[in-house]
Amino acid sequence: MSMSNNTNASLVTRNMADVMKPTGNVYQSIVVIGKRARQIAVQQKEEISGKLAEFATGVDNLEEVHENREQIEISRQFERLPKPSTLAVEEFLEDKIYYRKVEDENTL
Repeated sequence: MSMSNNTNASLVTRNMADVMKPTGNVYQSIVVIGKRARQIAVQQKEEISGKLAEFATGVDNLEEVHENREQIEISRQFERLPKPSTLAVEEFLEDKIYYRKVEDENTL
């Protein structure tokens, strides 16, 4: 699916048949997408925390805290990133996510 450059990827209507196709069940597909979105969110949070920590000061006094332009720019860069759920849907539809169904042991 091609999108124009000014189209927000989170606003694109998805064909539910395409979402359902890999797993055979729309709900299972949503679970896989949701789990991947959480993984992406954790990775992004760790990355931004690491970058912001480079500029952190040990000052606890609110009067001494000053605006740090580098931290603001890093935060703005991360705000412009696509949302984790959007990335997860794209990865799922492009068959870039490995997942497996754990079978119930009682059915053996």
